[in-house]
Amino acid sequence: MTIIPFPTRGPRLLKVRESHSPPPKTSSNRRTYLEVRDREYLFEDEVEAMIKAARKGRWGHRDSTLILMGYRHGLRISELVNLRWQQINLKTAHIHVRRLKGSRPSVHPLSGEEIRSLRRLQKDFPDSPYLFVSERGGPMTPDAARKMIKKAGEGAQLQFPVHPHMLRHGCGYYLAAKGIDTRAIQDYLGHANIHHTVRYTQLAPQRFEGFWDD
Repeated sequence: MTIIPFPTRGPRLLKVRESHSPPPKTSSNRRTYLEVRDREYLFEDEVEAMIKAARKGRWGHRDSTLILMGYRHGLRISELVNLRWQQINLKTAHIHVRRLKGSRPSVHPLSGEEIRSLRRLQKDFPDSPYLFVSERGGPMTPDAARKMIKKAGEGAQLQFPVHPHMLRHGCGYYLAAKGIDTRAIQDYLGHANIHHTVRYTQLAPQRFEGFWDD
């Protein structure tokens, strides 16, 4: 009996999907990662410049509101694009922040600027349960939001590429620099472990005020 071997298949070629997220910080790429940008958070004036730049786009109000909400409430990109109107109470000026990744939910106050932006956004997309709507009428995808935020950083002429999580880090840095209690920042950002919050208080500039007398 003659045994005929089955033809062997060549190696499968996997299509690599381009990622707009920052590379993982491992020992092998840490130096390259730090060469991209010297810090992983944004200053308030940088966020304001990005909001201004985003307003010039086709979906200017939607995009600028997304950046504003992401920064003010320290939202992850997945939390941003999944925001629903049922989480917003414009009468009491509150937002229910539903955290992902095992983080704790919380209720945040909404500022006057946010309320005005949200009211207009609701008029622009009255039939959608989501705050941030795509051209097809569904929720924005995380990838679309990443590209928009990166483009807003370029429009603001920032000297480094911006990714969405820098808005969340910028929120934590702002609150720490303002002198907000670490436990309160932990609850505001939904950190289950306070060690994730301490990184912001370690960067707070007021820790070193008074070291030098001029």
